[in-house]
Amino acid sequence: MSLLTRLSGEQPTANKGQAKPSSTINKSSDIEVRLHNFLVDELKKPANQSGEIEVLIEQLTESFFEEEGKTLTFEEKKQMIKDMTHELTGYGPISPLLADPNVTEVMVNGPNDVYIELNGRIEKTTTHFRDDLHVLRVIEKVVAPLGRRIDESSPMVDARLPDGSRVNAIIPPLALNGPTITIRKFSETPFTIYDLLRMGTVNQDIADFLQAAVESKLNVFISGGTGSGKTSTLNVISSFIPRHERIVTIEDAAELKLSQDHIVSLESRPRNVEGQGEVTIRDLVRNSLRMRPDRIIVGEVRSAEALDMLQAMNTGHDGSLGTGHANSPRDLLARLETMVLMAGFDLPVRAIREQVAGALDIIVQQERMKDGSRKIVKITEVLGLEGDTVVLQDIFVYNERRNIASGKMEGEFKSTGIRPHCLEKLEEAGYNLQPMFREEW
Repeated sequence: MSLLTRLSGEQPTANKGQAKPSSTINKSSDIEVRLHNFLVDELKKPANQSGEIEVLIEQLTESFFEEEGKTLTFEEKKQMIKDMTHELTGYGPISPLLADPNVTEVMVNGPNDVYIELNGRIEKTTTHFRDDLHVLRVIEKVVAPLGRRIDESSPMVDARLPDGSRVNAIIPPLALNGPTITIRKFSETPFTIYDLLRMGTVNQDIADFLQAAVESKLNVFISGGTGSGKTSTLNVISSFIPRHERIVTIEDAAELKLSQDHIVSLESRPRNVEGQGEVTIRDLVRNSLRMRPDRIIVGEVRSAEALDMLQAMNTGHDGSLGTGHANSPRDLLARLETMVLMAGFDLPVRAIREQVAGALDIIVQQERMKDGSRKIVKITEVLGLEGDTVVLQDIFVYNERRNIASGKMEGEFKSTGIRPHCLEKLEEAGYNLQPMFREEW
């Protein structure tokens, strides 16, 4: 029995004590299903192919109610029109959450548990789906236009919404709570450095330093945990790349929104139903070297592509950018070593560290703080190899402390006062940043 067949025969699960919205009240659930089928059939007719779809849905629904909606109240009819509009033009019950600019993440843990991240904190909502099949239909609506699939043979998928928001979905039998969706939202208008300054992610000195580093073609890597804002920061600092340069971006699911004109965006591809046709990030990194890039930007380095990325940085592709998951700059170096070994070559550890030390110039460490805000907590320079150890030195740090009077956590960005070795390269590019590296400690 297929997953769709099995799910379609399931009964809606209990609501765990929370009040359901009017669209899922038992007395109207059958009418809602019939209304959905009626609207789908009517919207396929040539006579209904023109005009605003929202207006057509409202008009068709009103005509449907004249025959079958006599037992519904005015409020139930109004809610049902709204639900059908979301169902047919958006992504069902979560459409209002996706449209809310204050919501940064939407998490569907089965049909009855929908959570959001609001102002850096996770909250449960009263939003519900009818059943598992309803959630599955929303997932298919997301992945189908991208040529992706989700079924029992491929129960996990990464995708994106038209606005660039990242989507991960996983379904039974792997997800025991029912079909699960995680959507990381991205602003339709990409963040700028002024947004990071306003939100307190950086201060002016760090902003100036990052701009100088990118324009001077230093290799910059952004590290941090899940949800720390790495991709948003990568988007911002990528805006400093001069407009005349050719940029090649490589991602699992295209999320970057760069403002430059000369951009080639590459996206990996999973294997098809026959198990063929997979194109990995590593394949794309190697191919990008033949595309005459001035800059290579890898959305996230997570596997064997680390070796090819480091080799590109060491062979004339200066100014490359990327992100990776790590809790500190030192942890990032350890992860890069592990990822290089995943390429399948039995390389000596010292050789790998020489590649890392020669490739990376700057590591930007970002964290999500306890209050939900995102901060760049360290700017660290990679100095080279001393013995078998990659030498690092912090250039900027974020110091957090508790205010005794208010009890709240406060902090400030500070220069360590150490003169970076890369300062000479920045000065050659026309930047005088010497004044910001005065002794403060």
